[in-house]
Amino acid sequence: MSSISFQLYSARNFPPLEDVFALLARLGYRNVEGFGGLFADPATLRAQLDERGLAMPTSHFGLDQLRDREKMVGIARTVGIKTLYCPAIPRERWEQPEEDWIALAAELAELGKFYKGEGFGFGWHNHHFEFWPTASGRLPMDILLEGAPDIDWEMDVAWVVRGKHDPIKWIAVHGSRISDVHVKDIAPEGEAQDEDGWADVGHGTMDWAGLMAAIKSDTRTQHYVMEHDNPNDLERFASRSFASVSKLQDS
Repeated sequence: MSSISFQLYSARNFPPLEDVFALLARLGYRNVEGFGGLFADPATLRAQLDERGLAMPTSHFGLDQLRDREKMVGIARTVGIKTLYCPAIPRERWEQPEEDWIALAAELAELGKFYKGEGFGFGWHNHHFEFWPTASGRLPMDILLEGAPDIDWEMDVAWVVRGKHDPIKWIAVHGSRISDVHVKDIAPEGEAQDEDGWADVGHGTMDWAGLMAAIKSDTRTQHYVMEHDNPNDLERFASRSFASVSKLQDS
């Protein structure tokens, strides 16, 4: 059974981190996913995780961080990270020319070769802009998957929907590449505007029962990573989402 995890970016507006770890542990989480801004002191971070019985099997790192290969290897080994995901490119490059997407795919392929050679998993985490066609009509997501055929994909299912695509169809074609998933939900149209239109998992418009069935049967997902890009109540989001996914796992 895949484990439930929590993307700590969801808690960035609710410091301190030690209190976040205490809350998540109390709610039943045993895994968290990091993001690039958390690693100024990897040894202290590891100690804080250990204190609460938490592990960080996956983390997001920006492209510039991943280029500093030896530093990233040291951080990952200190914290206990098993898989590194590149989560995005800067906003000004979201609609970059097709040749730049091809170059990015080539760089990701090389980075993946290095990190996998060091014993880690490595992949890409999508948003919505990878599903915006380039001038030729090709989708950046296709370019990345084709140009870096050996890297993994952490599918953010709700961002696929916001990119106006059907995640079930992508899972059917690329399920063998999907190593983890971000589990999030979309509020009904016009609701939760103060939370950027996101909802707690199981309390929005996403068909998570159907999606979970496809993820279970057609991917090699190891972690269901809870995420909400802008919750106004951290405990509400974390607790309700944990309950929803736990129920889905048991069904």
